[in-house]
Amino acid sequence: MKRAEVLRLAQPRLRRFLPGIVFGLLSALCAVGLLATSAYLITRAAEQPPILYLSMAMVGVRAFALGRAAFRYVERLFAHDAAFATLPDLRVGVYERLVPVSPDGLGHRRRGDLLSRLVADVDEQQNLPLRVVSPLVVSGLTAVAAVVVVWLLLPAAGLVLLLGLVLAAVLGTLVNAAVSARQERAVAGLRGDYQAELADHLENLDVLVAYGADTTHREQLARRDEILTRALVRRAAGSSVTAALVASISGIMTVVSLAVGIPQLGTGGFEGPALAVVALVPLAVFEVFAMVPLALGAWRQVAASATRIAEVVPDEVPRGIPVDAPAVTSPTSSTTSAAAGARVSLREVTARWPGEGAPTALGPVSLELAPGDRMLVRGPSGAGKTTLAHVLVRFLDHEGEFLVDGVDVRALPQAEVRRVIGLCEQRPHLFDDDIRQNLLFARDTATDDELLAVLERVGLADWVCERGGLSARVGERGALVSGGQAQRIAVARALLADFPVLVLDEPTANVDPDRADLLLEELLVAATADSRAVLLISHTPVPAALVTSTLELRAPTAL
Repeated sequence: MKRAEVLRLAQPRLRRFLPGIVFGLLSALCAVGLLATSAYLITRAAEQPPILYLSMAMVGVRAFALGRAAFRYVERLFAHDAAFATLPDLRVGVYERLVPVSPDGLGHRRRGDLLSRLVADVDEQQNLPLRVVSPLVVSGLTAVAAVVVVWLLLPAAGLVLLLGLVLAAVLGTLVNAAVSARQERAVAGLRGDYQAELADHLENLDVLVAYGADTTHREQLARRDEILTRALVRRAAGSSVTAALVASISGIMTVVSLAVGIPQLGTGGFEGPALAVVALVPLAVFEVFAMVPLALGAWRQVAASATRIAEVVPDEVPRGIPVDAPAVTSPTSSTTSAAAGARVSLREVTARWPGEGAPTALGPVSLELAPGDRMLVRGPSGAGKTTLAHVLVRFLDHEGEFLVDGVDVRALPQAEVRRVIGLCEQRPHLFDDDIRQNLLFARDTATDDELLAVLERVGLADWVCERGGLSARVGERGALVSGGQAQRIAVARALLADFPVLVLDEPTANVDPDRADLLLEELLVAATADSRAVLLISHTPVPAALVTSTLELRAPTAL
C-alpha cells in the first residue's frame, strides 16, 4: 500500500466535498464583505448624507454579519460530514489489506505502535480535507476576489495587496517550516513510540514489579513523554509564530495601502469611503489567508501519518505468507465440507517465517490425520511445533504437499481451509466481555442452551453456574479466569465452530502440573466425541492412552 493510496482514500469525493467548499467560500467572502461595508458605512456616515444613501450599506452589514455565521455553521456541517464519512472507508481499506498478511506478517510490529498507526494516524487523515484542501481552496479564491475588488477601486492598492499576500504565503511557509517542520513530521512516530512503550508497561506491569524494574521503566516512559511533549510544543510554536507573522504583514499592508491611497484622494472618483475600504480590506483578507501556511504545516502531519499507515501494509504480501489465487477466492470453489470428517495429509512439508533470508522454521514433516485420530506432536523448543500449527491453518505458506481430503490446499480458499482446520492457540484470546459473547462469535446463531451444552462437554457447566451464568464477564484478556478455564473456553468455541480437524497448541501450558493430565483427557474426549481429528502439540509428556499416534519433530538446524 502506497501513501498516495492512503491519501486518496482520505479525500472525500468531489460531489460530497464541494458543498463544504462552497459554503466555506461564502463565509470567507462574507467576512471580507462585512469589514469592507462597515468601513464604507462608517466613513460615508461621517459625511452626513441623506439616510437613503446609507440604506444599502446598512443592509449589507446585516446580511454579511448573518451570512458569515450561518455559512460558517453550514460549512462545518458539510465539511466534517464529508471528512468523517471517509474514515470508515479508510479503516476498512487498511484492514482489508492487513487481513492477507495477518497475523504472522505483522510479527515485527509492536502492539502499541500498530495501534497508534491504525487509530491515531488514521484519525489524522481527516485533516486532509479539513485543514489542508479546504483552507487552501477557500483562502486562494477569497484572496483572488479581494484583489480584484481592491484593484477596481485603486489598481495600485490591488497590486500592493497581491504582493502582500504572496509575501505572507512565502514567508509564512518558510518560517513555519523552519520552526516546526521536523516536529510536524516526527510527532506521529514519537506518538507511536510512546504508545508502544505505554502498552508494554501496562501489559508487563506484574513482571516489572516482581523484578523491581517498574520504576526504571516508568522513567523511560516519562522520557518518551517529555520528547513527545517538546515536539508538540515546538509544533504549536511554529503555528503561533506563523500567525503572528501573517498578522504583522496584514498591518503593514494596511499602512502601505493608506500611503498609496491618500495621494489619490479626489482623483478619478476615489473618495474617503473608498480609501477606508482599500485600507481595511487587507485585515479581513489576511485573517482568511493566514490558513495557507498553517495548511502546509498540516499537510506535513497528514503526509507523515499516511506514510506510517502505508508502512503497515506492504505493497506485496511478504514471502512466507500464503495468497489465494484469483481462481480460488470464492468459497464455493471447494468440495470440502466442514460438517463432515476430513483427512489431512502432509508430505515433506517445510516452512519458514516471513522475511528475507529467514531460516527454515519447520523441517520436512510428513503425517496422515484421519477422522477420530489423536496425534501427539512433540519436540524440543524451536523444532517447529507452533510453525506446523500455523501452516495447517494457512497463516504461513509451505513447500511440499499439503492435502485436505486429497485436494491441495493451494487450490482452496484460505477461509475454506480454516473452516475445516481450527486452531486453539497456546494463549487463547478472550475478549473483555461475558462468557456468552466469547462463545457466540464462533457461531452467532447458537442459543443459550447450546452454549451451556458445549460448556458441559468441556467441563465448565458447574463453574459457569457458580459465576452467575453466561453473563459473567471474563475480564480483559481473560484476567478473571484461570489458564485451564481459558483453554476450556477456547475448545468450547472450537466445538461450536464444528471444525472437523482441531489443532491444540500446548493446551496445558498455563495449567498446574497436577491438573494437566485431567484437563488434557477431558479436552481430548470432548474434541473427538464426534469423530473429530485432533492434533495435539505439547512439549510435556502426554499419557500414551490419550493419543493414537505420535510425531516427533527435530529442530531444522539439526537436519
